[in-house]
Amino acid sequence: MDLARLQRRTLVTLALAQTIGGVGVGSALSVGGLIAEELTGSSSWAGTATTTITLGAALFALPLAGLAARRGRRAGLGTGWFAAALGGAIAVAGASFASFPLFLAGMALFGSGSATGLQSRYAAADLAGERTRGRDLSIVVWATTVGSVAGPNLTGPGGVLAARVGLPELVGPLLFATAGFLAAGLLTLVLLRPDPLLTARRLAGAPARPPRRGSPRAAWRLVARTPRAALAMAGMALSHAVMVMVMTMTPVHMAHGGAELDVIGLTISLHIAGMYALSPVVGRLADRLGRVPVLVAGQAILLCSTVVSGLAGHSHAVTTVGLVLLGLGWSFALVSASTLLAESLEADRRADAQGLSDLVMNLCGAGGGALSGVLVGAYGFGTLNAVAATLTVVVVVLAARTWRLPRAEAGEPAGRG
Repeated sequence: MDLARLQRRTLVTLALAQTIGGVGVGSALSVGGLIAEELTGSSSWAGTATTTITLGAALFALPLAGLAARRGRRAGLGTGWFAAALGGAIAVAGASFASFPLFLAGMALFGSGSATGLQSRYAAADLAGERTRGRDLSIVVWATTVGSVAGPNLTGPGGVLAARVGLPELVGPLLFATAGFLAAGLLTLVLLRPDPLLTARRLAGAPARPPRRGSPRAAWRLVARTPRAALAMAGMALSHAVMVMVMTMTPVHMAHGGAELDVIGLTISLHIAGMYALSPVVGRLADRLGRVPVLVAGQAILLCSTVVSGLAGHSHAVTTVGLVLLGLGWSFALVSASTLLAESLEADRRADAQGLSDLVMNLCGAGGGALSGVLVGAYGFGTLNAVAATLTVVVVVLAARTWRLPRAEAGEPAGRG
């Protein structure tokens, strides 16, 4: 078997699906909060759209990972994209009929797209070597850039499309999202062959299809007794919480400051560019400098972003700078921590632990998103950023403790496959 050729084909397929599926994820970020605010008439409910998407991503994390563990990445990722497309259609119906519960139900299914996009990065690491694992994983993360940056900028064209078919203006981007998720699912099912996870297991001498699915409790125990894996999980979860907390309320904060939809869409696009555009550079840094130092650097960038955003007031330019830094810090944390988790666990135990990690990450993000609306409504956008900043300190403390452990005790990399 030509592993290098197989890995290149896997990366191309994953990157194509991520690019198209990213349109869906990015589209919802720019209008979800605005639709929720319009349906409820209160800014306090604006954060529920992103929170519900994040909760949906959390709910789908373990089932999709379990499906991947039993039947391979192709089945898990394909199912996730199709579930997200169904969610997009339901959200369109909810917004069109002014049904907030139906809209939230669609957003919950929509979260499957976020879960699938996140799990795609692990598929890129299944067949990667130790020296290129960070780079390969980051390539798939980077592929999300095109779609996710384009998504928020479809707000204007989406409004025109929605008006032509007799739907509310804000629903337009969700139409693009549904189509993007469908296309990503089809690409995955057709092109992701042979399956990277099943192939990695065969190469490692493990059964390609495990006799039974590991329980979440067993995955939790595995991560808990591997300090490097535990740090990876905590780093991803808390960094994601910081990002979701600040990003969720930024469109609402800008709208209250008089920003037009196009300006809000551009700001979210630049934020998403910060999340994904430099991920190959981050991956190479993680391969060259080490996973833990890059994770700590991500916390420093996140801290700077909360300071800038918290002091921006209603300056749209300064708010945009803060949001770009927020995305960049998240990228440093996600790429380094995901690589650290993938290499700390063996191929036959990896998928369930990765699903558990994404579950915890999205639950933390959902909690942060739910808290964000309350904090802004009661204390303001500056206080929200101050609370988010405290989470970065927790990750740095955990990283320092793990860094002092001997590598054998902290968990040696599992190597190829």
